[in-house]
Amino acid sequence: MVRTRLTAQERHAQLVAAAVTAFAQGGYAGTTTDQVARLAGVSQPYVIRIFGSKQELFLATVRHAGERVQQIWRDAAAVDPTLSGLGKAYKQLLAERDLLVVLLHGFAAAADPGLGDAVRQCYGEQFTLVRELTGASAEETRDFFANGMLITVLGAMRVLGPDAVPPQPWMADLLDTLPR
Repeated sequence: MVRTRLTAQERHAQLVAAAVTAFAQGGYAGTTTDQVARLAGVSQPYVIRIFGSKQELFLATVRHAGERVQQIWRDAAAVDPTLSGLGKAYKQLLAERDLLVVLLHGFAAAADPGLGDAVRQCYGEQFTLVRELTGASAEETRDFFANGMLITVLGAMRVLGPDAVPPQPWMADLLDTLPR
């Protein structure tokens, strides 16, 4: 079998993809660089050589997740530049559930001084982008994010999305309240 050597950019992307999976499963505190390395099929020292630390790997992963969410919203805005248009993109985001879960873990870890600024910047960039794409007011954007956070949490709990659990009565009641 002939092995193709990956470029540095391809290897970086491979490691971040593995980190998305690992951090979505275990969060920041519960994930090791060894777990990421095993998922990527590389050695743990290689992960550290590329990123320097678990913290930098996590930050790269959060940035990747945030950039992917922003790209999905940009694509949606090209078709329908309204909050409703961006809201419809949540179906795609739920299909890429690990991205949303990584962002939730980032928000939860934001009290860590080494993570907080970057996580808040990621959130702020998303807020600003939604306003720029849609022309929505700060209040309308806040409501969009409030609904989006609810959808994100429901997706993380597998109440929504392609791998949703069988619904319980409370789920149906709550889901009926979401914007269509």
